Amino acid sequence: MSPDSANANRINTITERVIGCAFIVSRTLGRGYLEKVYENALAHECRKAGLHIEQQRRLVVMYDGVDVGEYVADMVIEDLVLVEIKAVKCIDPAHVVQCINYLTSTRLPVCLLLNFATKVEVRRLVGPFAPIFPPSLESLTASAVPMTQSEEVDYEDRP
Repeated sequence: MSPDSANANRINTITERVIGCAFIVSRTLGRGYLEKVYENALAHECRKAGLHIEQQRRLVVMYDGVDVGEYVADMVIEDLVLVEIKAVKCIDPAHVVQCINYLTSTRLPVCLLLNFATKVEVRRLVGPFAPIFPPSLESLTASAVPMTQSEEVDYEDRP
């Protein structure tokens, strides 16, 4: 197994665990809370699942080798997966572009965009610096951001 393949498998395992935790949070809390409530509940579930979580982690945005700003990520898990949490009626294309830009500027491989407004809605976005993922994953190219690989997978919240 190549290092890229091993890293891709590790990222897949982490994202699957986080998504499972998101389903638990969604079923337990239901709808109507602020993003921060879902973030704290998800962080708690992920820690129970044995994952290393950093909430509200400051990330530097680089441009041409220069620090041009920073933003605060809702969560970074295992220093590999960025998590952006929303509690909005529906995920907007601007949310997806925001996540792709975060992945590009931070060089993290994957972002989970989680929306807890009704049932949990999950978008798994793969950035341009991600290792090669197994071909069984469905892929979509993000046309809004040149030279960026984006993979979106929608998950249904199961009863």
